[in-house]
Amino acid sequence: MSETAEKGRPLLEMRNISKTFGASKALSDVSLTAHPGEVHALMGENGAGKSTLMKILSGAYTADPGGSVLIDGEPVALGDPMKARAYGIAVIYQELSLAPNLTVAQNMFLGSEPARYGFADRAAMRRRAEPILKQLGIGFSAARMVSELSLGERQMVEIARALTTSARIIVMDEPTTSLTSRETGRLFDVIARLKADGIAVIYISHRMEEIYQLSDRVSVLRDGAYVGTLDRSELSASRLVSMMVGRDLSSFYKKEHSQPGGERPAVLSVRNMGDGVRVHDCSFEARAGEVLGIAGLVGSGRTELARLVYGADTSTTGEMRLDGKPVSVHSPRQALDAGIAYLTEDRKALGLFLDMSISDNINIGVIPQDAMRGGFLDFSKARERAQRAVKSLSIRAPGTGINVSALSGGNQQKALLARLLETEPKVVVLDEPTRGVDVGAKSEIYRIIDELARKGIAIVVISSDLPEILGIADRVLVMREGRIAGEIVGSAERPLEQEAIMTLATGSAGEAA
Repeated sequence: MSETAEKGRPLLEMRNISKTFGASKALSDVSLTAHPGEVHALMGENGAGKSTLMKILSGAYTADPGGSVLIDGEPVALGDPMKARAYGIAVIYQELSLAPNLTVAQNMFLGSEPARYGFADRAAMRRRAEPILKQLGIGFSAARMVSELSLGERQMVEIARALTTSARIIVMDEPTTSLTSRETGRLFDVIARLKADGIAVIYISHRMEEIYQLSDRVSVLRDGAYVGTLDRSELSASRLVSMMVGRDLSSFYKKEHSQPGGERPAVLSVRNMGDGVRVHDCSFEARAGEVLGIAGLVGSGRTELARLVYGADTSTTGEMRLDGKPVSVHSPRQALDAGIAYLTEDRKALGLFLDMSISDNINIGVIPQDAMRGGFLDFSKARERAQRAVKSLSIRAPGTGINVSALSGGNQQKALLARLLETEPKVVVLDEPTRGVDVGAKSEIYRIIDELARKGIAIVVISSDLPEILGIADRVLVMREGRIAGEIVGSAERPLEQEAIMTLATGSAGEAA
């Protein structure tokens, strides 16, 4: 815990907070404290109750009778968002709520504009906004249009807007989901400034590395109940995972399929593939019933290689064989027809149809199979297929007819994976399959990968999460600067090692042994 947080009483106390929706209990006697100058991380699976608790804090929801919220030791009534703001509480949601057609200053004072002669005083807004931007170390002007800013810069505007209301407690809900590593670094610098100014930050994230780097304390919710709080010195992956999912880390990664030896047939063979720009002379094999990992630093060419294999981008060199036979893939449709499925790293922009139902998203890749005489579709067949997939992949949803956008990140990812599996592929390429999902969904996705491998499907997993690669892969290809720098093979006697992967990824010690 930070020195500031160790002194005096908590700035915020939420005691025995419960919330019921109809017959469903979303929160049950949850308590949380935050001290001035502290980053208090809040963790838990999707559906654990984190968002509900924060919506009660923001005044968007009213808690059930019996609980209480105290600020500076005094009970307060947070009946609506305006009252919460008056008490110095600001919530920055994952989906930003800025008006892109207004300036930075106008967004910062939206709803509380200083007026002159009955009109909004834009000059006054700029004058009052500039010191706040300077306080946060922000380089752009208050006169800039928000539409001209990057996602990371827009995040800074949200924080600046919170400070215009003299916020003392700032909640950040998955703030780095859409940020680059550089923008994430800037955000962390801003959080350090907020701490130095005595502001309490409640930080919600699924990313363990961020929790280790930022948090003074971590509280965990599970199934709407408070599990416990760890100080910074007590943090470890095994303890956090055990608290969040109720089981030991040793059962987290699934690798029950038999690890294939060299005698297993190569389902996919790639030789000398490249695009002349980002990928150069890459050769590898993916074997039946194995999980082949592809690791490397950001920008090493992993995703670009996968897109060449899938036909999403055009290769200028190289060839592919499937089950030993030459195959020509110049489009995703040809790849699917050949038996190659690809799970994109950006499920919302490039994978799912967010305004369509779960059933439609699962079935859209196999529509020709449902065609009936006269051009009509067999909707009962499609519905049965979707219901079977939902059950098989443990997709948590009240029904297959709801929009896929209503699902959590982990369940969206499983719905997209279900669509790929309906094409009955021989090779499945998964690009960052657990990005943006909670630990419980990660564990289920690992189970699915292991089941696919046991069925003899060749699995290729691209991941920036080295513990994930080490936990699920049988072999690992390491890319550096658009080329395959080397291969590391695991065994029971000599498991895969993170140091060996990083040596190849950075080129720090020449060729790996």
